[in-house]
Amino acid sequence: MIKRVIVRGPALTQSGYGEHTRFLLRSLRRQPEKFDVYLVALNWGQTGWLSENTEERQWIDSIIMKTHQYVQAGGQFDMSVQVSIPNEWERLAPYNVGVTAGIETTKVAPVWLEKVNLMDKVITISEHSKMSLEGTVYQGMHKQTRQPMTLKCEVPVEVVHYPVKNVEHTTLDMDLQYDFNYLLVSQWGPRKNIENAIKWWIEENWDQEVGLILKTSLKNNSIMDREHVTNNLSKLVMAHKPIDAKCKIYLMHGDLTESEMQSLYTHEKVKALINLSHGEGFGLPMFDAVCSGLPVIAPAWSGQCDFLYMPQKNGKKKVMFADVNYDIAPVQQQAVWEGVIQKDSMWCFPHEGHYKMRLRQVRKNWGKWEKKAKELQKWALEEFNSDKQHQLFADSIYGEVIDVQSWLEELNANLVEHG
Repeated sequence: MIKRVIVRGPALTQSGYGEHTRFLLRSLRRQPEKFDVYLVALNWGQTGWLSENTEERQWIDSIIMKTHQYVQAGGQFDMSVQVSIPNEWERLAPYNVGVTAGIETTKVAPVWLEKVNLMDKVITISEHSKMSLEGTVYQGMHKQTRQPMTLKCEVPVEVVHYPVKNVEHTTLDMDLQYDFNYLLVSQWGPRKNIENAIKWWIEENWDQEVGLILKTSLKNNSIMDREHVTNNLSKLVMAHKPIDAKCKIYLMHGDLTESEMQSLYTHEKVKALINLSHGEGFGLPMFDAVCSGLPVIAPAWSGQCDFLYMPQKNGKKKVMFADVNYDIAPVQQQAVWEGVIQKDSMWCFPHEGHYKMRLRQVRKNWGKWEKKAKELQKWALEEFNSDKQHQLFADSIYGEVIDVQSWLEELNANLVEHG
């Protein structure tokens, strides 16, 4: 039975949730015998919008128009799939699925649990996000009855990881002075810990013939945003980089296509990806680096652990990246976001000294880390195969709808029997 599915998410934005929405749409589009897809495209903060005029973009535009016409005519949907942080979720159809990257900390906000429990099911992107959702419990008083109550996740939570991207290779022209360059792909903000990643990198490499490529933005890819980022970076460099330093830092600000990003990860002079984030729901740049065979330097905390360790036959997991030691401590005050990041939640704080040591180890013994990265890449390309992950996503949604339909048929049969 074909189900009319309304998808609500930032499908046209250059954001993690934008990519997540497109992943969902591709999964549903692959099975037209099961899903009739409709879309409400949302904004996502101040992130940029997709500008490529691809076949997929044309298809997305067409289902947006189809949705508008169908809703105007009073059409109804069998189910909704909502891709965003849970604050945005609501019941839009008889059956509702919430899709979220989850939280980067140790607990979720109370409003998240309230919204989660409005859904019939939640799909998240990593085991860390699932544990944070299922492990958060609040004790309080019911607003109406004034009786003691427990607030916790009451619905099923499943994990479906991102798929490997099938991207055509292109050539990205970069004027890099040195043959060994680190890559940092990250938005500039409190959670990403980008200032320490750059500052400590300079302190470790100031006298080395190495480079750091920084692909970043504050909120979007506007001229004003670029000026803010350039100003922030200049202050960091002036404060920590000696006048006679050999190391080079390259700023990349602006939109890059998926093919251009892929060429960045596979560039012959790019030797390792660094990430000192306090936490990730998944860690898409690290995942893309792994799938490209690029060594990763990062803490073993949060979403990236699902793909930076390789399972072994004995049930243990093999460390396949340059893991940076860290402490778990309360989030910084400037990172608190009411209704999202709780002030009493915690995340990781990477160790400065161990990060610098990992930078040095990867540079001095790059062949060892490249070998690990290629081994991890081979596993990841199979484990997170595009066909496999799209099928898992579609099955996770459709299987539950079948159960609901069966329940309704059984209920009707019982009514007839006792009529």
